Amino acid sequence: MSAARKRKNRAIAAETRIGLVRRARRMNRTLAAAFPDAHCELDFTTPLELAVATILSAQCTDVRVNLTTPALFAKYRSTRDYAEANRAELEEYIRPTGFYRNKTSSLIGLGQALVTEFDGELPHTMPELVKLPGIGRKTANVILGNAFDVPGITVDTHFGRLVRRWKWTEDEDPVKVEHAVGELIERKEWTMLSHRVIFHGRRVCHARKPACGACVLANDCPSFGIGPTDPVAAADLVKGPEREHLLDLVGL
Repeated sequence: MSAARKRKNRAIAAETRIGLVRRARRMNRTLAAAFPDAHCELDFTTPLELAVATILSAQCTDVRVNLTTPALFAKYRSTRDYAEANRAELEEYIRPTGFYRNKTSSLIGLGQALVTEFDGELPHTMPELVKLPGIGRKTANVILGNAFDVPGITVDTHFGRLVRRWKWTEDEDPVKVEHAVGELIERKEWTMLSHRVIFHGRRVCHARKPACGACVLANDCPSFGIGPTDPVAAADLVKGPEREHLLDLVGL
């Protein structure tokens, strides 16, 4: 471990609660500058389409889901279409997303529940959403934040990994992570924070080899150094359409 990282670790260990809040909010502002166009990367036009796409995204990439949903959405346009779907036919539509049998059960169950309990409309409160088939707290937060403008923190794999690297929390349980981060960041920022962190995790702070030497958060990150710190080597690891912008922000 480098001397610089040891000093940073000691500073984090001595960090007060207010110091953590200030650092977390500063990092969020930095991410806002890095990813001004951060957004939900699932394609949708209605709350129902977003709910379906999010269910399909379990154990599947957003890219694969977006390749699958155009034909699906053209065929199944309403909650009743899902409620009355032929199981074998629906399975074929969503087969590329994996776990298609379980997902088919969730989609049919979702359609039936919405038709019988909510007049075919997707509800927009957390307690109502999490009672629906196929919708857990993470999916509900995606729907609330992106379809209904209700602030929510989406704790996916990227989000949990990064906030633990940043020492915002040590919790592993997604619900505990959500609440811990929610106490650090202003509520109005929750949805956009989720997008920014997920973007950063996909493009810069990779699971196995983060691009530390080309990271806009280097000065505030207690895990700086777990990936290459050489700027040139790190720059090669930065991905995505924002790559040139991200490298420009760090002077590369």
